[in-house]
Amino acid sequence: MTHGDFLSALPAERRAALTARHPGQGLWQLALHGGAILLTGAAIATAIPGWPLLLPVQGVLIVFLFTLQHECTHRTPFASDRLCDWVGAIIGALILNPFTWFRYFHFAHHRHTNQPGDPELESPKPRTRAEWLWHVSGLPLWWGSARLIWRLATDRERPAYLPDRARPRARREARVLLAVYALAAITLIRSDAVLWLWLLPVLLGQPFLRLYLLAEHGDCPRVADMFANTRTTFTTALMRLLAWNMPYHVEHHVMPNVPFDRLPALHGLMRDHLQVTAPGYLAFSRAYLARRR
Repeated sequence: MTHGDFLSALPAERRAALTARHPGQGLWQLALHGGAILLTGAAIATAIPGWPLLLPVQGVLIVFLFTLQHECTHRTPFASDRLCDWVGAIIGALILNPFTWFRYFHFAHHRHTNQPGDPELESPKPRTRAEWLWHVSGLPLWWGSARLIWRLATDRERPAYLPDRARPRARREARVLLAVYALAAITLIRSDAVLWLWLLPVLLGQPFLRLYLLAEHGDCPRVADMFANTRTTFTTALMRLLAWNMPYHVEHHVMPNVPFDRLPALHGLMRDHLQVTAPGYLAFSRAYLARRR
């Protein structure tokens, strides 16, 4: 069965139930995620014993907000579209991923997943262990993000997937981000809080997000069927909580308008049809490296 066959066989009432947005579920999970960031940040700020060990924890919590930003592009985590847009934009500032640009980038990825036209293929996956190490470090991402924001702000970033009507909004957003980062730099001169609570943590946390994202489509067949070109990774409940259920990634690609809290139910319907899975992120990484020299 292909993903198209699955969708054709799905009753309309079941589809409607799966795509309904819960008025409070996203707010509750945002409170948990944001609360964990604030609690960890407070522990760092007050220098509790062993506080340096919390820096990568803080970083992982912050960078994995990307999975919420990703959901906000689809306007699924909250009942309010405006709240989805605001949360997505704020997260974009925290992780240097401008939201307006990312929405159109991501929509193009969904239209052409692992096929010609998929903008994710413009940055090839690591082909050697040395390339994997460089990729996982996160350093290419930070350089690319800074360059992207500058090019958007100066109206020189004109990818085919970013329509003309969206370019003024993307330009304004990038200029706001530059102002925010300039303010952060000024604050850094007067206080080291920005360094310890944000900059250093996200540098330490980004490799974990790189490893996570590589599992979504890494080494998947270049075919049109979502059951084959995308990977669902079986992992712990804590990891699913941190990543807003996005380890159910085949499920998300087959029905991207299903909110994060309903993906487990969708998974129950399609589990027997999944073609590409991994029994965990460590297992995926080991297998990925085993195919490289």
